[in-house]
Amino acid sequence: MRGEQTPRLREALEDDIVAGRLRPGQRLDEVSLAERFGVSRTPIREALIQLSASGLVDIRPRRGAHVTLLGPRELVESFELMAEIEASCARLAAARMSAADRAAIAAAHAECREAVAAGDDAAYYPANAVFHAAIYAATGNRVLGAEALRLQRALQPYRRLQLKVPRRMDASFAEHEAILEALFAGDGATAAERLRAHVLVQGERFMSLLAALEEA
Repeated sequence: MRGEQTPRLREALEDDIVAGRLRPGQRLDEVSLAERFGVSRTPIREALIQLSASGLVDIRPRRGAHVTLLGPRELVESFELMAEIEASCARLAAARMSAADRAAIAAAHAECREAVAAGDDAAYYPANAVFHAAIYAATGNRVLGAEALRLQRALQPYRRLQLKVPRRMDASFAEHEAILEALFAGDGATAAERLRAHVLVQGERFMSLLAALEEA
């Protein structure tokens, strides 16, 4: 029974971290979590260990478990890595996508458009993640796609906070439009360049992200 609980608990906590309900730096108290889910502390501890392996949780002796909070340098370097991985995904997807892949990317883009039209950044956040995941899937490279998803999950709390910056959601959607245009034209080089720029956090965007993290 306990072995069956751990994956469910891990997924629930992972969703909370990705959705921002558990914030970067927040302490994850085993007793409180056990009460919340109606389980013993053992499966909670096992779930936290698995999240630590994926990079979403940091566990240290005498300090307990915390949602991972990257420092400024780690944050920049992680976004640089994510940008290069996503650029590779865009280049391959432009050359390899199937009709089903094309439809999935277009559907995710339409969901993003609806969220922007409604001014709903909470709805845009998951739609944005689906848009990027659809591009990963279109590469036809399962290893690359899995690595992109892993890093996306680790950085999504930070990517979500970017959407709180004024006008960032509109700018993000405009960037999606440009990426989509290049992908559907089969222009892998341009799609890669545009997706790389979309993911990179530099200058004012980085300072705005740090300010959002401090408020969080």
